[in-house]
Amino acid sequence: MSEPHRVSGSIAIAPSTPLMTQRFALTVFSTTFFLSALLLFTLQPMFAKMVLPRLGGSPSVWSIAMVMFQTFLFAGYLYAHLIARHLRTGSAAILHLAFLGLAGLTLPLGIAAGYTTPPTQGLMLWTAALFASSVGIPFIALSATAPLLQHWFLATGHPQANNPYVFYATSNLGSFSALLLYPFVVEPNFAISTQTLLWSVGFSVLALCVGTAACLTAGAKECGRLNAAEESPSWRQRSMWPLLTAVPAGLCVAVTSFITTDLASAPFLWMLPLALYLLTFVAVFREKPWLPHGAAQRFLPYVIAPLAISLFGSGKTYWFANILLNLAAFTLISLACHGEAYRRRPQPSHLTEFYLWTSFGGVLGGAFAGLAAPHLFNNIYEYPLLIVAALAVLPDFFSGGPRRLIREAAPGLIVASLTLVLWLTIKARLPLSAEKPMQMALVALAAFTLFQANRPVRFASLVVFAFVLTGLWRPGLRQIEITRDFFGVHQVVDTADGTHGLLFNGTTIHGAELIGGGADQVLPQRPEPLTYYYRGGPLSDVIEAARGEYGPIHAALVGLGTGSLACYERFDEHWTFFEIDREVVRIARDPRYFHFMSACAPDAKVVLGDARLTLLSSSQHYDLIVLDAFSSDAIPVHLLTREAFAGYRTRLAPHGMIAVHVSNRHMELASVVAAVAAADGLVTYEKQDKDAGNFTEDYRANAEVVTVARSIEDLGDLPSRRGWRRLTPLPDVAAWTDDYSDVLHAMLRKGFSD
Repeated sequence: MSEPHRVSGSIAIAPSTPLMTQRFALTVFSTTFFLSALLLFTLQPMFAKMVLPRLGGSPSVWSIAMVMFQTFLFAGYLYAHLIARHLRTGSAAILHLAFLGLAGLTLPLGIAAGYTTPPTQGLMLWTAALFASSVGIPFIALSATAPLLQHWFLATGHPQANNPYVFYATSNLGSFSALLLYPFVVEPNFAISTQTLLWSVGFSVLALCVGTAACLTAGAKECGRLNAAEESPSWRQRSMWPLLTAVPAGLCVAVTSFITTDLASAPFLWMLPLALYLLTFVAVFREKPWLPHGAAQRFLPYVIAPLAISLFGSGKTYWFANILLNLAAFTLISLACHGEAYRRRPQPSHLTEFYLWTSFGGVLGGAFAGLAAPHLFNNIYEYPLLIVAALAVLPDFFSGGPRRLIREAAPGLIVASLTLVLWLTIKARLPLSAEKPMQMALVALAAFTLFQANRPVRFASLVVFAFVLTGLWRPGLRQIEITRDFFGVHQVVDTADGTHGLLFNGTTIHGAELIGGGADQVLPQRPEPLTYYYRGGPLSDVIEAARGEYGPIHAALVGLGTGSLACYERFDEHWTFFEIDREVVRIARDPRYFHFMSACAPDAKVVLGDARLTLLSSSQHYDLIVLDAFSSDAIPVHLLTREAFAGYRTRLAPHGMIAVHVSNRHMELASVVAAVAAADGLVTYEKQDKDAGNFTEDYRANAEVVTVARSIEDLGDLPSRRGWRRLTPLPDVAAWTDDYSDVLHAMLRKGFSD
């Protein structure tokens, strides 16, 4: 290829090339962009799912995964920027092909040696190191491919070379395709081992495509040489690139954690925010954006105002509408921020620098929401903070100067401050009867906020007030303690009438205790189990049936909660609790909050760690194993696989049984347990409780429990008890394994059954 020369657009590209060559080059580059992104964003959910069995199924696994992938992306863009700036195209191509070859030596993908058992402390850093050691090299190599090829494309002489940014949309279209294919096609139909094999084949094809693209630019010497007349971006412009990308990246982590806390740690649910995040790049990184620039910003108030009054309050009652609202707000914020970043893009000769800064913003946003926030805040306060930050980084927020900013922000911030002071001072409890009036007041506040939509600072200050109001004042409840760790947010609250204490994880109640109720009421010496654990419920039946003719039992209980089940233990029995979250253990053992453990089983053994590992390492054999390990309504998928049940059976006494608490608002799990049991020749019985009364009156809840045993005789009299039925596997439900699970269809079955 002849030496590059200067053309309009202030970059140096090759002279015009034949039309056929141009078409071939466009096809090769487009295919390579698409394939590299497809592989990159298939790797994310595939590997995150691979490590879940070792990490307890926490939504934080995906948050850390997102941060690590953003970091790898930044490292790839830094590598691309450095070799594009300091090496000629031919040398850069040789180096990158060698790097792809090095990444190929790490295939097939798998968990690095030395990461078998997670520690009980420092889990976040351990998880980050696991990701870096296992998939860091191939992810960085893939991340660098897109910006490098966009840089090389400048040398092809193609008419579109003057604006290679449009290929960023092509790349993100590949990413979006991966995030659609994985949950709907790949995950339900292919085991992890098959997925990694197919991924390795795709990586080999990509290397061939990169080599072909390198040959097409082999004659170029300095495809990004600056024209003397070209202006270099100012540092103010450079500083805006990471700010405009940090907010959506942080929100992607925050929104994902928010919606998966009550569902499941599964790729199907992880993909929703990330797919929308990538789709916004496709929508705006193009000559004619799908949505005119500025339109997203004009629409934002209409989703942020209702979100501000519902973020902390209506997740459980209106969960589906709430998820849609959160996703809509996140999408519009991402469109507005990414559209503004594209509007501020530099000349193509600064392309790799632009991507470097934007990826740095992704690292900052992801690190704030995924790593820093759980240590800085005891609740999901990073989410509303990022929403307010999004309003602040968009145009016109600071246009009126400092005085106007203070004048506009003052009313909302003053009212928010007074609300906080009032809450701290009087500790007032709003009765449950105040729920409806408060909802009406919040709707009025949202309407008033919308009337301020054309005044960005005033609007943002009212949004802050709404977040403060709904975060502090919850009708019917008074907050006693709130704590946060790797496994989520835990809240201890009292009811407004002072009768009951409750433990929340996310929006789900994990236990309740009667703590008062009137001057003439004497509390029992041993607290009475409530919620799903009340006497006469399915779990009560299981415990009585397990005792049966064998008398006192040895029991293993996976999941502690408030310790409600401890009050079923008899003095001549030995029960062991297995709990992954040390904060739950601390709360359950503290008599200031709950008395189940201190009154009923003060000497009960509590084993800290993931039950699949700790239960298997136990030397004890148990007559009853109860699986009740949920993080909010999210299910730990790795506890419901054939491999997990094989481990449980090794610790099961000759005539023992396993009880699985599968109550869930969003997924039908009984047939999954039945399929796993049938695959190993076990019998299954199930009861869907309908005897519990009004929860707000007696705090009893209907539970769905599935029991598994080697034979029907091992279930004692349970099959003859009212409500219990033999459960046979459904023909279209396959047993879950560590290699295969299908959360999507579990959700669909639940939806159809309702």
